[in-house]
Amino acid sequence: MLKWILYIVLVIFFANCKGEQTIALDAKDVFKSKGVEIPVYDFESFKPLLTINDEKTRVINFWATWCKPCVAELPYFELINSRYPDDEVEVILVSLDLPKHVESKLIPFVKKQKIESKVVLLDDPDANNWIPKVSKNWSGSIPATIIYKGGTINFYERSFTYNELEKELKKML
Repeated sequence: MLKWILYIVLVIFFANCKGEQTIALDAKDVFKSKGVEIPVYDFESFKPLLTINDEKTRVINFWATWCKPCVAELPYFELINSRYPDDEVEVILVSLDLPKHVESKLIPFVKKQKIESKVVLLDDPDANNWIPKVSKNWSGSIPATIIYKGGTINFYERSFTYNELEKELKKML
C-alpha cells in the first residue's frame, strides 16, 4: 500500500513539472522598500536568465527610469504580463539605473506605476563586455528587448507599441 501511495505522489509531482526549468540566480544585493523588492545582478549572475530552456516564452526588456521611450513603452510590457498566463510568458524588466538611484528613483517609480512584472537591476559597469554577449547586434542604446523561447531568440533595439510587441511575442508562442 505504501508503495502505491509513493508511486502516485511521484507521478503527480513529475506530471506537474511540465518541463519548467528553475534557475537560481545569485543576486549581489537586494533592495527592499515600500513593498518592492529589486534584486541586483552583475552580468555573470544575470546571464542564466537569457538561456532558460523550458516551455515558457521570456520577454526581457532593458530600460531605465531616465529613458523617456523606455518609460513610454513599459505599460505595454505590463499588459503582456497581465494578459498571458505565468506558465506561458514571463516578462522581466531589466533596469539599467545606477544602484545609487534604486531607493530614490527606481523603487518609487515601480511603486507609483504599479509594475507587477519582475524587475531586476543589472549593475555591471563593463558594458562594452556584456552588451555584445546579450546580442551582437546591440549598440547599447535602450530600450532593447529580447523575446526568446528555447533556442529561438529575437532581439530588438527599438521601442514598441502594444500591437507591435504582441505581434512579435505571438511569433514565439
